[in-house]
Amino acid sequence: MKILVIRFSSIGDIIYTTPVIRCIKQQLPGIELHYLTKSNLSFIVENNPYIDKLFLLKSSLDETISDLRKEKYDYIIDLHNTLRSSIVKLKLGVKSSTYKKERLKKWLAIRYKINLVKPVHLVDRYLKTVEFLGVKNDNLPVDYFLQGDFDLQKLLPPGHQQQYIAFIIGATHFTKRMPNEKVIELCRKLNFPVVLLGGKDVAVNAEAIAEAVGSKVFNACGTIGFNESVYLVKNAYKVIGFDTGLTHIAEAFNKPIVSIWGSTVPELLGVQPYHVDEVYEAGVALPCRPCSKFGRSKCPLGHFKCMYDIDLNKIADFI
Repeated sequence: MKILVIRFSSIGDIIYTTPVIRCIKQQLPGIELHYLTKSNLSFIVENNPYIDKLFLLKSSLDETISDLRKEKYDYIIDLHNTLRSSIVKLKLGVKSSTYKKERLKKWLAIRYKINLVKPVHLVDRYLKTVEFLGVKNDNLPVDYFLQGDFDLQKLLPPGHQQQYIAFIIGATHFTKRMPNEKVIELCRKLNFPVVLLGGKDVAVNAEAIAEAVGSKVFNACGTIGFNESVYLVKNAYKVIGFDTGLTHIAEAFNKPIVSIWGSTVPELLGVQPYHVDEVYEAGVALPCRPCSKFGRSKCPLGHFKCMYDIDLNKIADFI
Protein backbone atom coordinates (compact mmCIF):
# COMPACT_ATOMS: atom_id res chain seq x y z
CA MET A 1 0.00 0.00 0.00
CA LYS A 2 1.20 3.50 -0.83
CA ILE A 3 -0.08 6.55 1.07
CA LEU A 4 0.42 10.29 0.56
CA VAL A 5 0.12 12.58 3.60
CA ILE A 6 -0.49 16.29 2.91
CA ARG A 7 0.30 19.16 5.27
CA PHE A 8 1.69 22.37 3.76
CA SER A 9 2.28 24.52 6.86
CA SER A 10 2.98 25.74 9.52
CA ILE A 11 5.87 24.52 11.70
CA GLY A 12 3.71 23.59 14.69
CA ASP A 13 0.99 21.98 12.59
CA ILE A 14 3.54 19.87 10.71
CA ILE A 15 5.15 18.84 14.00
CA TYR A 16 1.75 17.61 15.17
CA THR A 17 1.44 15.36 12.11
CA THR A 18 4.54 13.38 13.16
CA PRO A 19 2.67 10.97 15.50
CA VAL A 20 0.35 10.17 12.58
CA ILE A 21 3.32 9.44 10.33
CA ARG A 22 4.94 7.24 12.98
CA CYS A 23 1.75 5.32 13.76
CA ILE A 24 0.99 4.65 10.09
CA LYS A 25 4.50 3.41 9.41
CA GLN A 26 4.79 1.25 12.50
CA GLN A 27 1.29 -0.24 12.46
CA LEU A 28 0.82 -0.99 8.74
CA PRO A 29 3.44 -3.55 7.64
CA GLY A 30 4.96 -2.90 4.22
CA ILE A 31 3.42 0.56 3.88
CA GLU A 32 5.15 3.10 1.65
CA LEU A 33 4.54 6.59 3.03
CA HIS A 34 5.10 9.86 1.14
CA TYR A 35 4.69 13.42 2.44
CA LEU A 36 3.82 16.66 0.63
CA THR A 37 4.69 20.06 2.12
CA LYS A 38 6.13 23.46 1.25
CA SER A 39 9.79 23.62 0.26
CA ASN A 40 10.68 26.20 2.94
CA LEU A 41 9.37 23.86 5.66
CA SER A 42 10.96 20.66 4.40
CA PHE A 43 13.56 20.76 7.19
CA ILE A 44 10.90 19.74 9.71
CA VAL A 45 10.38 16.30 8.16
CA GLU A 46 13.30 15.72 5.79
CA ASN A 47 15.18 13.63 8.38
CA ASN A 48 12.09 11.70 9.50
CA PRO A 49 12.86 7.96 9.06
CA TYR A 50 9.16 7.11 8.80
CA ILE A 51 8.82 9.04 5.53
CA ASP A 52 9.91 7.11 2.46
CA LYS A 53 9.68 9.99 0.01
CA LEU A 54 9.27 13.74 0.47
CA PHE A 55 7.51 15.87 -2.15
CA LEU A 56 7.78 19.66 -2.12
CA LEU A 57 5.27 22.05 -3.63
CA LYS A 58 6.49 23.54 -6.89
CA SER A 59 5.55 26.96 -8.23
CA SER A 60 3.07 25.21 -10.50
CA LEU A 61 0.50 23.06 -8.69
CA ASP A 62 -0.14 21.17 -11.93
CA GLU A 63 3.54 20.24 -12.11
CA THR A 64 3.40 18.99 -8.53
CA ILE A 65 0.30 16.93 -9.29
CA SER A 66 1.97 15.50 -12.39
CA ASP A 67 4.83 14.21 -10.23
CA LEU A 68 2.43 12.76 -7.67
CA ARG A 69 0.29 11.06 -10.29
CA LYS A 70 3.23 8.83 -11.26
CA GLU A 71 3.24 7.31 -7.78
CA LYS A 72 -0.22 5.69 -8.11
CA TYR A 73 -1.29 6.14 -4.49
CA ASP A 74 -3.83 3.94 -2.75
CA TYR A 75 -4.88 6.65 -0.30
CA ILE A 76 -4.38 10.34 0.38
CA ILE A 77 -4.46 11.57 3.97
CA ASP A 78 -5.22 15.30 3.83
CA LEU A 79 -4.20 16.90 7.12
CA HIS A 80 -4.53 20.45 5.82
CA ASN A 81 -7.98 20.67 4.23
CA THR A 82 -7.51 23.72 2.02
CA LEU A 83 -8.51 24.52 -1.56
CA ARG A 84 -5.03 23.54 -2.75
CA SER A 85 -5.05 20.16 -1.01
CA SER A 86 -8.58 19.57 -2.33
CA ILE A 87 -7.37 20.20 -5.88
CA VAL A 88 -4.57 17.68 -5.37
CA LYS A 89 -7.07 15.07 -4.19
CA LEU A 90 -9.50 15.82 -7.00
CA LYS A 91 -6.92 15.58 -9.77
CA LEU A 92 -5.23 12.47 -8.42
CA GLY A 93 -8.62 10.80 -8.15
CA VAL A 94 -7.81 8.27 -5.41
CA LYS A 95 -9.50 7.47 -2.11
CA SER A 96 -8.86 10.06 0.58
CA SER A 97 -9.52 10.94 4.19
CA THR A 98 -9.53 14.57 5.33
CA TYR A 99 -8.95 16.33 8.64
CA LYS A 100 -12.06 18.20 9.81
CA LYS A 101 -11.23 21.78 10.80
CA GLU A 102 -14.52 22.70 12.52
CA ARG A 103 -14.30 26.20 11.04
CA LEU A 104 -17.84 27.25 12.02
CA LYS A 105 -17.44 26.17 15.64
CA LYS A 106 -14.14 28.05 15.93
CA TRP A 107 -15.70 31.16 14.39
CA LEU A 108 -18.56 31.02 16.90
CA ALA A 109 -16.07 30.65 19.76
CA ILE A 110 -14.10 33.71 18.67
CA ARG A 111 -16.92 35.95 17.43
CA TYR A 112 -19.66 35.16 19.95
CA LYS A 113 -17.77 33.24 22.68
CA ILE A 114 -20.01 30.22 22.05
CA ASN A 115 -17.48 27.44 22.43
CA LEU A 116 -18.72 24.19 20.92
CA VAL A 117 -15.22 22.90 20.16
CA LYS A 118 -14.29 19.87 22.26
CA PRO A 119 -10.84 20.18 23.90
CA VAL A 120 -9.33 17.43 21.74
CA HIS A 121 -5.67 17.74 20.84
CA LEU A 122 -4.77 18.36 17.20
CA VAL A 123 -2.78 15.10 17.12
CA ASP A 124 -5.91 13.16 18.06
CA ARG A 125 -7.93 15.07 15.46
CA TYR A 126 -5.35 14.18 12.83
CA LEU A 127 -5.38 10.53 13.93
CA LYS A 128 -9.14 10.41 13.30
CA THR A 129 -8.34 10.59 9.58
CA VAL A 130 -6.49 7.26 9.65
CA GLU A 131 -8.79 5.29 11.96
CA PHE A 132 -10.32 3.62 8.91
CA LEU A 133 -6.94 1.98 8.28
CA GLY A 134 -6.91 0.52 11.79
CA VAL A 135 -4.24 2.97 12.94
CA LYS A 136 -4.37 3.87 16.64
CA ASN A 137 -2.67 6.44 18.82
CA ASP A 138 0.54 5.09 20.39
CA ASN A 139 0.38 7.86 23.02
CA LEU A 140 3.97 8.92 22.45
CA PRO A 141 5.26 12.50 21.99
CA VAL A 142 5.79 14.33 18.71
CA ASP A 143 8.97 13.66 16.70
CA TYR A 144 11.78 15.94 15.62
CA PHE A 145 14.85 14.26 14.19
CA LEU A 146 17.72 16.64 14.68
CA GLN A 147 20.77 15.97 12.54
CA GLY A 148 23.94 17.99 12.41
CA ASP A 149 27.24 18.57 14.18
CA PHE A 150 26.53 21.07 16.95
CA ASP A 151 28.78 22.27 19.75
CA LEU A 152 27.29 23.85 22.86
CA GLN A 153 30.60 25.50 23.69
CA LYS A 154 30.61 27.32 20.36
CA LEU A 155 26.98 28.40 20.61
CA LEU A 156 26.90 29.65 24.21
CA PRO A 157 29.26 31.50 26.56
CA PRO A 158 30.65 29.47 29.52
CA GLY A 159 28.14 30.83 32.02
CA HIS A 160 25.19 29.65 29.93
CA GLN A 161 26.22 26.09 29.12
CA GLN A 162 24.63 24.35 32.12
CA GLN A 163 21.08 24.49 33.49
CA TYR A 164 20.04 27.36 31.28
CA ILE A 165 16.49 28.36 30.46
CA ALA A 166 15.63 28.51 26.76
CA PHE A 167 13.22 31.44 26.39
CA ILE A 168 11.59 31.40 22.95
CA ILE A 169 10.47 35.00 22.45
CA GLY A 170 9.53 34.73 18.77
CA ALA A 171 6.03 34.23 17.36
CA THR A 172 4.48 35.17 14.05
CA HIS A 173 1.89 37.61 15.43
CA PHE A 174 2.27 40.42 17.96
CA THR A 175 -0.54 39.26 20.26
CA LYS A 176 1.19 35.91 20.75
CA ARG A 177 4.30 37.63 22.14
CA MET A 178 4.78 38.92 25.66
CA PRO A 179 5.76 42.62 25.72
CA ASN A 180 9.46 43.34 26.28
CA GLU A 181 8.94 44.82 29.73
CA LYS A 182 7.16 41.66 30.90
CA VAL A 183 9.92 39.43 29.48
CA ILE A 184 12.52 41.60 31.22
CA GLU A 185 10.65 41.36 34.52
CA LEU A 186 10.34 37.57 34.19
CA CYS A 187 14.02 37.08 33.34
CA ARG A 188 14.96 39.05 36.46
CA LYS A 189 12.85 36.68 38.57
CA LEU A 190 14.60 33.54 37.28
CA ASN A 191 17.54 32.09 39.20
CA PHE A 192 19.08 30.57 36.09
CA PRO A 193 20.97 31.85 33.04
CA VAL A 194 18.58 32.60 30.17
CA VAL A 195 19.11 32.07 26.44
CA LEU A 196 16.78 34.08 24.18
CA LEU A 197 15.73 32.25 21.02
CA GLY A 198 13.86 33.50 17.96
CA GLY A 199 14.37 34.76 14.44
CA LYS A 200 15.55 38.04 13.02
CA ASP A 201 12.02 39.43 13.42
CA VAL A 202 12.55 39.63 17.19
CA ALA A 203 16.27 40.51 17.15
CA VAL A 204 15.58 44.13 18.19
CA ASN A 205 13.33 42.93 21.03
CA ALA A 206 16.03 40.52 22.18
CA GLU A 207 18.69 43.24 22.17
CA ALA A 208 16.52 45.46 24.37
CA ILE A 209 15.79 42.58 26.78
CA ALA A 210 19.44 41.50 27.04
CA GLU A 211 20.61 45.07 27.60
CA ALA A 212 18.04 45.65 30.35
CA VAL A 213 18.62 42.38 32.23
CA GLY A 214 22.39 42.14 31.87
CA SER A 215 24.79 39.19 31.82
CA LYS A 216 22.17 36.66 33.01
CA VAL A 217 20.68 36.81 29.50
CA PHE A 218 22.41 35.63 26.33
CA ASN A 219 20.80 36.76 23.08
CA ALA A 220 20.86 34.16 20.27
CA CYS A 221 17.94 35.62 18.28
CA GLY A 222 18.61 35.93 14.57
CA THR A 223 22.27 34.92 14.91
CA ILE A 224 22.03 31.11 14.60
CA GLY A 225 20.20 28.68 12.32
CA PHE A 226 16.89 27.03 13.15
CA ASN A 227 18.37 23.61 13.91
CA GLU A 228 20.98 25.24 16.13
CA SER A 229 18.08 26.79 18.04
CA VAL A 230 16.46 23.35 18.28
CA TYR A 231 19.74 21.98 19.63
CA LEU A 232 19.76 24.66 22.34
CA VAL A 233 16.17 23.80 23.22
CA LYS A 234 17.06 20.10 23.39
CA ASN A 235 19.89 20.81 25.84
CA ALA A 236 18.04 23.36 27.96
CA TYR A 237 17.12 22.73 31.59
CA LYS A 238 13.61 24.08 31.02
CA VAL A 239 11.82 25.98 28.26
CA ILE A 240 9.61 29.06 28.23
CA GLY A 241 7.82 29.86 24.99
CA PHE A 242 4.81 31.33 23.25
CA ASP A 243 2.47 29.66 20.74
CA THR A 244 5.11 29.10 18.07
CA GLY A 245 6.81 26.27 16.21
CA LEU A 246 10.00 26.06 18.26
CA THR A 247 7.99 25.76 21.48
CA HIS A 248 6.05 22.85 20.01
CA ILE A 249 9.30 21.20 18.88
CA ALA A 250 10.49 21.30 22.52
CA GLU A 251 7.75 18.74 23.21
CA ALA A 252 9.71 16.16 21.19
CA PHE A 253 12.43 16.25 23.85
CA ASN A 254 10.01 16.13 26.82
CA LYS A 255 11.34 19.38 28.20
CA PRO A 256 9.55 20.97 31.17
CA ILE A 257 7.68 23.77 29.42
CA VAL A 258 6.05 27.04 30.39
CA SER A 259 3.57 27.60 27.57
CA ILE A 260 2.47 31.26 27.49
CA TRP A 261 -0.77 32.21 25.74
CA GLY A 262 -2.03 35.65 24.80
CA SER A 263 -4.86 36.29 22.36
CA THR A 264 -5.10 32.63 21.37
CA VAL A 265 -6.10 29.68 23.56
CA PRO A 266 -4.68 26.16 23.21
CA GLU A 267 -7.98 24.33 23.72
CA LEU A 268 -9.61 25.97 20.70
CA LEU A 269 -6.89 24.84 18.30
CA GLY A 270 -5.95 21.70 20.20
CA VAL A 271 -2.28 22.66 20.40
CA GLN A 272 -1.55 22.48 24.11
CA PRO A 273 1.76 20.68 24.88
CA TYR A 274 1.38 17.04 23.89
CA HIS A 275 2.61 14.19 26.13
CA VAL A 276 5.02 16.37 28.10
CA ASP A 277 5.57 15.35 31.73
CA GLU A 278 5.90 18.87 33.20
CA VAL A 279 3.85 21.75 31.78
CA TYR A 280 2.64 25.08 33.10
CA GLU A 281 0.15 26.83 30.82
CA ALA A 282 0.14 30.56 31.51
CA GLY A 283 -2.92 32.48 30.40
CA VAL A 284 -5.55 34.88 31.72
CA ALA A 285 -9.30 34.29 31.63
CA LEU A 286 -10.85 37.34 29.97
CA PRO A 287 -14.24 37.92 28.31
CA CYS A 288 -12.46 39.12 25.15
CA ARG A 289 -10.21 36.07 24.87
CA PRO A 290 -9.70 34.44 22.44
CA CYS A 291 -9.92 37.21 19.87
CA SER A 292 -8.27 35.21 17.10
CA LYS A 293 -7.32 31.71 16.00
CA PHE A 294 -3.84 32.70 14.86
CA GLY A 295 -3.00 35.98 16.59
CA ARG A 296 -3.22 39.67 15.61
CA SER A 297 -0.92 42.56 14.82
CA LYS A 298 -2.27 44.45 17.85
CA CYS A 299 -4.80 44.10 20.66
CA PRO A 300 -8.21 45.06 19.20
CA LEU A 301 -9.25 46.64 22.52
CA GLY A 302 -5.92 48.33 23.16
CA HIS A 303 -5.28 46.99 26.68
CA PHE A 304 -3.48 43.69 25.86
CA LYS A 305 -4.45 42.33 29.28
CA CYS A 306 -4.11 38.74 28.08
CA MET A 307 -0.34 39.25 28.30
CA TYR A 308 0.04 42.10 30.78
CA ASP A 309 -2.06 40.36 33.46
CA ILE A 310 -0.15 37.06 33.41
CA ASP A 311 1.24 36.22 36.87
CA LEU A 312 5.00 36.07 36.41
CA ASN A 313 5.58 34.78 39.94
CA LYS A 314 3.77 31.54 39.08
CA ILE A 315 5.98 31.07 36.04
CA ALA A 316 9.11 31.75 38.09
CA ASP A 317 7.92 29.28 40.74
CA PHE A 318 7.48 26.56 38.10
CA ILE A 319 10.99 27.19 36.74
